[in-house]
Amino acid sequence: MSKPGHGMIGLDQLERMIETGEIDTVVIAFCDMQGRLVGKRHTGAFFLEHGTKQAAHFCTYLLGTDMEMNTPDGYALTNWNTGYGDWLARPDWTTLRVIAWQEQTALVLADVEDERAGTLVPIAPRTILKSQVERARALGFEVRMASELEFYLFRDTFDEAHAKGYDDLQRVGWYNEDYQLLQGARAEPFYRRLRNEMTAAGIPVECSKGEAAPGQHEVNIRYSTALESADRHALFKHGAKEIALQSGYALTFMAKPHHDWTGSSGHIHLSLWDTSGGTNVFADLKGSTDRMSATMRYFLGGLMVCARPLSVFQASTINAYKRYAVASWAPVNVVWGRDNRTGGYRVVGEGTSLRIENRFPGGDANPYLAYAAMIAAGLYGIEQQIEPPAEYTDNGYLATGVSRIPRSLVEAIDALASSEMARAAFGADVVDHYLTMARLEQAAFDAAVTDWERYRYFERG
Repeated sequence: MSKPGHGMIGLDQLERMIETGEIDTVVIAFCDMQGRLVGKRHTGAFFLEHGTKQAAHFCTYLLGTDMEMNTPDGYALTNWNTGYGDWLARPDWTTLRVIAWQEQTALVLADVEDERAGTLVPIAPRTILKSQVERARALGFEVRMASELEFYLFRDTFDEAHAKGYDDLQRVGWYNEDYQLLQGARAEPFYRRLRNEMTAAGIPVECSKGEAAPGQHEVNIRYSTALESADRHALFKHGAKEIALQSGYALTFMAKPHHDWTGSSGHIHLSLWDTSGGTNVFADLKGSTDRMSATMRYFLGGLMVCARPLSVFQASTINAYKRYAVASWAPVNVVWGRDNRTGGYRVVGEGTSLRIENRFPGGDANPYLAYAAMIAAGLYGIEQQIEPPAEYTDNGYLATGVSRIPRSLVEAIDALASSEMARAAFGADVVDHYLTMARLEQAAFDAAVTDWERYRYFERG
């Protein structure tokens, strides 16, 4: 545990901090389908009286909306016919922490619970991940994961960006800042605050660096168990936006903010350990230090055969599929290689650090869904003993005769809809719910008239 007043704290400590005035606001938050944190801010006094004894009520529609918070038809569990009643946000007190970037504020993440049934709501993103973690544990595995998140930073504020229609935004810097310390220093006060305040809030940042475009940056978050790492990922994205708001900047985790810019990735690293946490079962320690065990091979095989059918869970927006472009640092082909950044899966490390990097998710991915999809695919590979194809040692963008990630959300929807594996792993209610989400997103895009169309057809059409 961190020193009092910082980072992860216990419930008893929170109560003492409220009584002494160190904390006056307690946030109970959970993740919606789009990967955003939603919830309530409680006063310290109310929390002392009620918060530790009961969960927070919220309208069920929060897990049945689109990005604009509309309430579209099509969701079986949350719709007008159900009356849009309440579910509960049940705090997971192991996630309780002081939020360094908000004054006198603590935050706890919650699971979504059906109060009448007393069970977790199956369509909630955190529930979906917990189910896959439990599946892994039943097979004798502890899943450890980590995220690398890329984003663009702008001198415009969020309000100014909106007023400009998100056009002609001024990125911080004007040349490729990949590993460039001088270019990155233009916003180092912001990045320093991001690193330090995230770490102080129990979201340990290993490092930050410039990425492959002007104004693009990457932050690496330290690995942990799957659920803890997904929590860190979600909190980091939310907190980074709040710190940007406070600092007079805007930032975006959009997968492809502009067609001329390098896409922003959300790479996920994964290794399997025995349930005691003492042995990385991916490593065949009897052979060379980078040799893959049969468990790792099968896990990788499952990832590869499930990349297309589970794409909606790691790329659920229209924009996500525009990031997949040849020679763009985002993969297009379902190939793997050792320390090869041109394919979808990169095997890195050796011995206890041997792991798989999934390079398909973008910065916009919902971490709970993307993590759950990766675990489900790998467990499927283990159960079916799926051997991966041979390592691809050349330019993965030029690979032929291999599977390709879907080119669009439409293609991804079709792949998920026909997947028996997905329904077996997640349940029909979960698959149908997220198919509805994806179809509604596609329908909204199909109905929109874009700037591209006006430029192309206004005079010449």
